Amino acid sequence: MNRFSLVLLTTLASGIISAAQITTPGTDVLGAHLNYGRGCTACHAPHSGPSGNGKARAVDASAMRNPILWGEDVTSLYGKSITTGGGKFVEVLPASMSANTPDVAGMLTCLSCHDGNFAPAAMMKNKVYETLPSTYGIRSQVPTLIGSGGIAAGSFVSEHPMGLSARISCGGDGWDCAEANGAISMRGANSSHFVSSYGFFVKPGAYNNRAVIVCTTCHDPHVMNVVKVTQTSNSGLPPGNYATMFFLRAPYNPASTNAMSNQTAQFCRQCHGDKSNEMNGSTAGTVF
Repeated sequence: MNRFSLVLLTTLASGIISAAQITTPGTDVLGAHLNYGRGCTACHAPHSGPSGNGKARAVDASAMRNPILWGEDVTSLYGKSITTGGGKFVEVLPASMSANTPDVAGMLTCLSCHDGNFAPAAMMKNKVYETLPSTYGIRSQVPTLIGSGGIAAGSFVSEHPMGLSARISCGGDGWDCAEANGAISMRGANSSHFVSSYGFFVKPGAYNNRAVIVCTTCHDPHVMNVVKVTQTSNSGLPPGNYATMFFLRAPYNPASTNAMSNQTAQFCRQCHGDKSNEMNGSTAGTVF
């Protein structure tokens, strides 16, 4: 009876995981960043830098030499100060594309479109690219757009903390993890259990040997609707393609029909260990 129960539970768990996987996404994974068919060249210019995308030629020389071939002119953002996290975190954007800090590719490039001025009018056109869960209500506008918090374009106070001063730390109220040279290792008793149940997909930036939060910590701008888990992924989930939304780097599917699903909460708990099951004495794992 015990062996039968174990097999049954294993089979049921396998079925729940399989139902959460996407075997063949039906849309292009670049999603909204296809930008009405322009695709990669909407952001990157393989020749001539920003001027290759029709931008003014009088741009900072470092923008022309940037290694990611960024095609947007970001000079107007150089050195600008933004405040996030309810006013607690101040980020001074890099002074050039050649600054060797994680907020160049992780924030400056993103804000060249997502500063609350350009993307809503020229790119998104106030249309939702993803099918939103019914619990989100009926919307025609994108529900979460950085720099557009309902106050004024360019307002970042209500955004999640980010920047070189927004650090991810181990110990204290965080995970029982380890940090070295800006890299997080989830190897404590609780954090490793969390990884085996869900994973650690986020990608912190490294600044002054500390792990910091930038836009690309949570978001992969190149893949909107699916996360590929392999045998080498820092996750104990079975390999496969898992549903996600909003370019998030980990399984995140608020459209799940399982009322007990906690996968969206698990995404946030990757950094917010004090809110996790493991750090609060619960043995509950990930439910899809």
